[in-house]
Amino acid sequence: MPELPEVEAVCRKLRRAAEGCVIASGHIVRKRISAPQDPAEVETRAAGRTIERVERRGKNIFLHLTGGLAMHVHLRMTGNLEVIPDARFRPYAASAWFEFDDGRALLFEDPRGLGTLRLIDELPELGIEPLSRGFSDAALTRMTAESRAPIKLFLMDQTKIAGIGNIYAAEALWRARISPLRPANSLSPARLSALRRDIAAVLRDGVKSAVLAYSKPGGFKEAEQLQLNVYGREGETCFRGGAKIRRIIQGGRSTYYCGRCQR
Repeated sequence: MPELPEVEAVCRKLRRAAEGCVIASGHIVRKRISAPQDPAEVETRAAGRTIERVERRGKNIFLHLTGGLAMHVHLRMTGNLEVIPDARFRPYAASAWFEFDDGRALLFEDPRGLGTLRLIDELPELGIEPLSRGFSDAALTRMTAESRAPIKLFLMDQTKIAGIGNIYAAEALWRARISPLRPANSLSPARLSALRRDIAAVLRDGVKSAVLAYSKPGGFKEAEQLQLNVYGREGETCFRGGAKIRRIIQGGRSTYYCGRCQR
């Protein structure tokens, strides 16, 4: 699933290619992506509007349109959003496309059909942005104080922190030497401060990696250029602790960690 860095890479491309463009017409092929909204209504309401600004919040993409509307896109597992030079040459399996008045088109591809695309009048409430100034030591300490959830699951709760997914949560916890099993409220202010810094660092590294990977022909692979220290390395030797990397299930997702150096 595209995580914050991958979604940021998509948004950077869109800011250059789509901001200021006028949507001439909309075409939603995979009808369920706009549910519960009527696809025909989405197409009609989007037509004639200019894309004023592209914004990322967590893993969400918001295309702000004239007239106070926004197109809210979530890529889910396999979605991608890009501008193609000619709407006529769109892929056959496109889930949706919005043709611009210059003949180009905003294309939404989603092979597994899990992504969503809707028009909204107000942005939804999301957790704090982990690459913002608001994500401070004090903010993280305050948020974790009342939570007994394992710190890995806490970090992935999008209502608390928007954008941290499975890969980057595991990698940040490894960097901070914190076990993913530790209750969030059991961590000292000093350890939370280190974790906050490592979250920001791994996400920034991930953004750099994703921007490079996304520039390659054929698309991008999640975390393609980022060195992974624990994620996906079950049974391999930890680069730091020397023990074998473990894999457990938390919240239905695989968690990778070193039981020796992460406490």
